[in-house]
Amino acid sequence: MVDVLALVEARLHTALGEPDARAAVTFLGTDRIEVLRFTEGGIVRYATLGMSAQPMADPTSALADPVKGPRAELVLSVRAGLADTDKVLRPLAVLAASPQVEGLVVAPGASLDVGEPLWPGAPFSSVLVAEPGGLVEDLELDAPMDPVRFLPLLPMTTNEAAWKRVRGAKELEERWLTQGTDLRDPLRRSVALD
Repeated sequence: MVDVLALVEARLHTALGEPDARAAVTFLGTDRIEVLRFTEGGIVRYATLGMSAQPMADPTSALADPVKGPRAELVLSVRAGLADTDKVLRPLAVLAASPQVEGLVVAPGASLDVGEPLWPGAPFSSVLVAEPGGLVEDLELDAPMDPVRFLPLLPMTTNEAAWKRVRGAKELEERWLTQGTDLRDPLRRSVALD
């Protein structure tokens, strides 16, 4: 069996460079989740490593397939030096463990909430899962395994998360785009929602 996590880490290094820090979190009954930090210029990127070790299973399935099924890792990008964003390590690990703990299938358009600020003073407790393929390309695995997708996370304020539940992810993303929202600003305010 191929070592998926070694391939994932190699892909992250190819796309983002060498990590300048890493932390590991293990939750009871789950595999270890690592969070790697990559710093380039004024941007800090946090990427999970461990979520893709097992495919995500549909919670309505009687049995989880150990080989087939979607696999993903999470990537969060923020501007450096504006907030203590390194405290996002544990919330990110919680989100990455959610497929194992809660039986979630994390996919683009989904909202994930940790129930507390992502870092001290953050106006965000939830994230929107964006489309993969931009920053880190999908990692193809040998058939019948699905590729590993690297899903960008976009922090949402409470108001944005509520608006997204009513209007949908596409409309929120369009609102951010039309208003020139800096989604990497760790201190940004909610976009105007009317």
